[in-house]
Amino acid sequence: MMRAVHFGAGNIGRGFIGSLLHHSGYAVTFVDVNKTLVQALREKKSYEVVFIDEQDGREVIAGVSALDAGEEQAVIEAIVEADLITTAVFVTMLDHIAGVIAKGLRERMKKNQKPLHIMACENAVNASSVLKAAVYRQLTPAEQQAAEVVSGFPNVAIDRQAINRQQGEITTAYVERFYEMTVNESQLIDGIKPLQNVSYVRELEPYIERKLFLVNAAHAITAYMGYLYRCATIQQALAQPEILTVVNRALTETACLLQVKHGFSPVELQTYIQTLLRRFANPLLADQIARVARSPLRKLGMNERLVAPARQLLARNLPAEYVSMGIAAALLYDAEQDEEAEQLQIYLRDNGLEQTLLHYSGLGKEGPLLNLIKAKLDELRKLTGRTGRV
Repeated sequence: MMRAVHFGAGNIGRGFIGSLLHHSGYAVTFVDVNKTLVQALREKKSYEVVFIDEQDGREVIAGVSALDAGEEQAVIEAIVEADLITTAVFVTMLDHIAGVIAKGLRERMKKNQKPLHIMACENAVNASSVLKAAVYRQLTPAEQQAAEVVSGFPNVAIDRQAINRQQGEITTAYVERFYEMTVNESQLIDGIKPLQNVSYVRELEPYIERKLFLVNAAHAITAYMGYLYRCATIQQALAQPEILTVVNRALTETACLLQVKHGFSPVELQTYIQTLLRRFANPLLADQIARVARSPLRKLGMNERLVAPARQLLARNLPAEYVSMGIAAALLYDAEQDEEAEQLQIYLRDNGLEQTLLHYSGLGKEGPLLNLIKAKLDELRKLTGRTGRV
């Protein structure tokens, strides 16, 4: 049986990537920092995936093993023998695992010349390229050259919702039944397709931007609008007509961009939008606003889910009224338990809106998008009474 090493044994790691690896014929070794979870996986050698829907379906993923992230030599040895490496650790943590992957790759090149794909399955753009750069910083130029021959870092776009439930076995993962993974086929070694039941495309950018500008943008706008209207969950937010209208109109704007830029058909995009709204509205998910809204500084980035489509829409003389409202809602997000929210509010207080958008979003101090955001901030303050915390 083929072997896969997967970094990150969270709900997405187990419920999405681990399941996908299992069904593609791999024996999976999880690497994680959660010692309790690692020990439970070692003892059980299996875990259950529960699908969050009315059917209450479930499956057992058997034949798994686990390593504590601190067991560096054991992780290196697993990498030497692996047929595939995947990650689901959050993109901000890729630097932390790059060192042991580099050591494993270095040792592997001495003993095992079989092709090795390394796929960062993160909710971020071109995460595998980010991981590759971090790994290569740990290698000498000669090692980098050798690694180019035997390893590949294909970028992927992924989509599946998961929730944390404090009930039952610690190893059980709770995910929605829907999933999507699209792999950049042009970055594969010798045309080897390492996973089954995923899509392979020659150009990944259209699919990355479809996910970013529709799924991620809608999720963020729902969360930030939901926070302003004092909703606890995404499902509660979408039940508010005012919020659903904003989300639908923002999706209409970003769908127009995707149609013009990448040639997606209107029918295809509308079907995609209807599917994602049904998924978000699933009452069994009870997805917390605080979870989805966290990390507003990253989500306000120039190339991220809100600012990027707004900029590109206006550059094409297309409307961006409701995407801009999403940006304004994010700027009003002041949850006390969110460090980035507090950092954002303090920066706004000390430097003003224009400098804040220049600093975090790369927007110039003049321009139609800045003016739109200003107008939407005023509109939201009047509608919700929210003004920001500081």
